[in-house]
Amino acid sequence: MRIIARLDIKGPNLIKGINLEGLKVVGDPNKFALNYYKDGADELIFMDIVASLYNRNSLHDIIKSTCKNIFIPITVGGGIRTVDDALKIFDSGADKIAINTRAVQNPELISVLSKRFGSQSIVLSVEAKKIGEKKWEPYIESGREKTHLDAIEWVKKGFDLGAGEILLTSVDMEGTCKGFDTELIYEVSKNVSIPIIASGGFGEKKDLEKAHKAGADSIAIGHMLHYNKLNLRQIRDHALDTSIKVRKYAQ
Repeated sequence: MRIIARLDIKGPNLIKGINLEGLKVVGDPNKFALNYYKDGADELIFMDIVASLYNRNSLHDIIKSTCKNIFIPITVGGGIRTVDDALKIFDSGADKIAINTRAVQNPELISVLSKRFGSQSIVLSVEAKKIGEKKWEPYIESGREKTHLDAIEWVKKGFDLGAGEILLTSVDMEGTCKGFDTELIYEVSKNVSIPIIASGGFGEKKDLEKAHKAGADSIAIGHMLHYNKLNLRQIRDHALDTSIKVRKYAQ
């Protein structure tokens, strides 16, 4: 079970909102990232949340700076539309890329990127809203636009096309600190055999256990870390106390 710090970025700033809305500036993303690295994060996820609006990812300089002092896997998402876009992100120092909007618009991009860079480096980012009993709809443009797709079927298609990992964000729970959508995690985990990163809603240590039982291989945490409500060592110690297999020391 990997414990991942998620950093949503707008321009030069680390930001945070609720349900991907009402975004507030938190601080300098590089300072937060370095603190999370020192505190034992297994990985970092950087998401440029306005990149799709401008058809570009602006995280290159932030990632280059981050990689000078941080030596754990880094995933970068937002605005990746072509192989060239992906190359720029990898050249900046990222280990994996996360794709959402363009993947929905052009699913074959998943296959193209997977064949070029390896499926282990391609993360399908799914931002899902519940629309009925055991039914969710994936959204694009950072949770702003409907796709009229079924989230479970979309995840299965992404897996078939070569995605190596799923970043599964519950828009309903994101930023609320009320816990993950474990039903969503469970339904996705039943249908694909690749790792699932549960994102959106972490609010207390036992949420890690619930995500693990539902089928998540990792959890991504933002709000609770950014606002110092819990730290990574406390979360890791809790996992060890409850016999969930995590690395005792991330570095």
